[in-house]
Amino acid sequence: MDASTRLAAYIKAHPDAIGKIVDFNADTDRLYPFDFTAANTELSLDIVTDSEQFSRWINAKLTASNSRYGIGGYMEHRTIYARSALFDAGNEPRRLHLGIDIWSDAGTPVYSPLNGTIHSFQDNDNFGDYGPTIILQYDLDGLILYSLYGHLSRKSLAGLSTGQSVSKNQKIAALGHINENGHWPPHLHFQLMFDMEGKTGDYPGVGLYSEKEKYLKNIPDPNLILGFLAK
Repeated sequence: MDASTRLAAYIKAHPDAIGKIVDFNADTDRLYPFDFTAANTELSLDIVTDSEQFSRWINAKLTASNSRYGIGGYMEHRTIYARSALFDAGNEPRRLHLGIDIWSDAGTPVYSPLNGTIHSFQDNDNFGDYGPTIILQYDLDGLILYSLYGHLSRKSLAGLSTGQSVSKNQKIAALGHINENGHWPPHLHFQLMFDMEGKTGDYPGVGLYSEKEKYLKNIPDPNLILGFLAK
């Protein structure tokens, strides 16, 4: 049984162990499914390279659809990463989004969905990067799972320590503003990993499309925990 299958089996056997990541009521809250692939011809490079203009575009979509959150992105082949040289090193640009994004207002609370500990944290302060980032570690009946939270507020990192305990549904952070979150419209990058590969405070959230099969083995669908999207 591979790790993703073990994770799905654990969640099925322990549904009460899984808490929330953001405040969301499936009965009343709407989600807007963003598409950041080449199929979205409405979203030009001029928009995505201007963080304020990009943020207005995001907010207009959420407002027009009466959506509390925007959602999407797992293993999505995105064009928007042309906005930053951070993703263009080497012969093949990084365009494969490895997590799920939850788009909402700066200050939106973020929670730990499980009992665990703080693995690591740091401010990845580059244009297009995560900005303030927290990584949690969980032990699910012997299955080690990590969760990454990117684009947070700088205040979210205050008072943290490696190994610190966190509880299911405990507020751990808040979404950051454009000037502190890697210069993105406010949102959460939520990602799961089985192996941190020796990294601390950071793990790629965007990879090479040619390495998709490799990433699928280590990065399960975040919706297994999030539960926003139809399975």
